[in-house]
Amino acid sequence: MRTRRRTRLRTASAIVTACALGAVLAPSAANAADESVAAQYHTGSTGSDQAEPWLKLRNSGTTSVPLAGLTVRYYFKADSASQQYRFACSWAVKGCANITGTFGTLAHPTATADRYLEVGFTSGAGSLAPGADTGDMQLRFYRADWQSLNQNDDYSFSAARTTYADWTKVTVNRGGTLLWGTAPEGNDPGEPGEPGEPGEPGEPGGPDPTKPAMFDDFNYTSSADARLQQRGWTVRSYAGGPGIPGATWDPSKVTFPVTGGNAVLNLETSTNGTNEGTRQTELYHQQKFTKGTYAARVYFSDAPKSGPDGDQMVQTFFTITPLNAPMDPNYGELDFEYLPNGGWGEQTNILYTTSWETYNPDPWNAVNTNTNVRQSYNGWHDLVVTVDNTSIKYYVDGALFGTHGEPYLPETPMSINFNHWIISGGLAGSTTPRAYDEKVDYVYYAKDQILTPAQVTAQVAAYRGSGVTHTDNVG
Repeated sequence: MRTRRRTRLRTASAIVTACALGAVLAPSAANAADESVAAQYHTGSTGSDQAEPWLKLRNSGTTSVPLAGLTVRYYFKADSASQQYRFACSWAVKGCANITGTFGTLAHPTATADRYLEVGFTSGAGSLAPGADTGDMQLRFYRADWQSLNQNDDYSFSAARTTYADWTKVTVNRGGTLLWGTAPEGNDPGEPGEPGEPGEPGEPGGPDPTKPAMFDDFNYTSSADARLQQRGWTVRSYAGGPGIPGATWDPSKVTFPVTGGNAVLNLETSTNGTNEGTRQTELYHQQKFTKGTYAARVYFSDAPKSGPDGDQMVQTFFTITPLNAPMDPNYGELDFEYLPNGGWGEQTNILYTTSWETYNPDPWNAVNTNTNVRQSYNGWHDLVVTVDNTSIKYYVDGALFGTHGEPYLPETPMSINFNHWIISGGLAGSTTPRAYDEKVDYVYYAKDQILTPAQVTAQVAAYRGSGVTHTDNVG
């Protein structure tokens, strides 16, 4: 099925969460078990216009603790099952730009909690030396409709906490290791598990071989190789967005060279500085993928392989259900999007992970949330996204990058897509021809299984060790 990706603007109003969870290599679970971190809390407001959980983290151990990779959960009872909330950081010693806030739904609701606010940190937040704390994190959240909310029935709330003190009704977690606090009964944070069981560990032996999976090593001769279509792939050639108006989506620029002993998918996008001289590339699979684990090893390029730099490129790995009407409730999308030269209001390289509920193209109205990090990602990266009944988790190179919850969970089958394009209005001024590459080593999907990045890597190695270059039994 052909899926058409739409052009969109990135504005502050369209992005629900603009702060970022730093994609740095966090300590392993074994090392995390040696960390000692305490959470302190006091309420900034006992009113009904918004909740204000003010937090501090204190290193109560003897070794330095990197803040990136730590997550803090504040648990509350939603005012209704459909109610949406928005996060904001009013002020923080570590800087609000280094703090992220996303919302999740508990697998096992209680009388005082069915949601949580999960707070994380970018690499810019630094580390805590023994005995040090983060200083104030003056956080708040409010109903998306700006109506009054009720804090009095919230698990983590206490009107009596008017000064900072240790508070065990918020939890601090690194990966699968609980470092502090007590979650509402039956909801201890942990590694992802089977869909619908987000607090349980994943299967220790890796994916269940009896469940459907798709793996492709991109061992093809060219974009005209008949096996691509036979296996559900489409090399895009039809006109339209996203990207430069009037650009050509050129199948001849989709190639499969051998790199490091393996064939890879190469998406070359080029331009001479004019709309009609721009060539963009896309490869996408059938619309049949739902909950489970999605993974790809992708090479992002900061600079062109030839010619001058400066065009606002978008290099992607994403899943999508088409928008059939404005605010279509069946629409869904999960994105990795790397902008090596900025764009959408950004001045430098940035990686977005974005989860979409729906949108209206005109007038523009987006229901989405994102996590982003402003740094170079030039080179190869292992990208994983998991989807279960309560959360979407994005990983980069084995580290948790962002977590998104309701209302962004996909509800209908999606296609798997890779495309490489230039933002409308993002052409550099030069008329000298230039070309950029995005490469993909493999793509893998495990249906109805939530795998760790390490389990994905092991499964891909097992496929290759057995000489498997393609398999697909996903119905």
